Amino acid sequence: MKGTVISMLVLAAIFQLVVKPGEAVTCGQVDASLAPCIPYLTAGGTPAAACCNGVKNLKTITPTTADRRAACDCVKAAAARYPSIKGDAASSLPQKCGVQMDIPISRTTNCANIN
Repeated sequence: MKGTVISMLVLAAIFQLVVKPGEAVTCGQVDASLAPCIPYLTAGGTPAAACCNGVKNLKTITPTTADRRAACDCVKAAAARYPSIKGDAASSLPQKCGVQMDIPISRTTNCANIN
């Protein structure tokens, strides 16, 4: 429990340093948030806690439509680098982490349609 609290505080501190009001989300931020999810996305099973924390962070750093569209483009680019990502695992990731997210994790999403 203590380790989880410390991890959350560290993530919050990093978030405050990385995301400044008025700045768009970067692919580096998106990649860092979803990197712990690669084992789940390629093999299935249950996403790790670090993965779900990353999904929650992704939701936090994308409050505007422009941020969500930029993140969507980053997700598509990242998915292209990992051809072994399973589509069903990717599409179910937010739900498995208990996160309502407006950014589909997919190679085929039309990011211009993201609101």
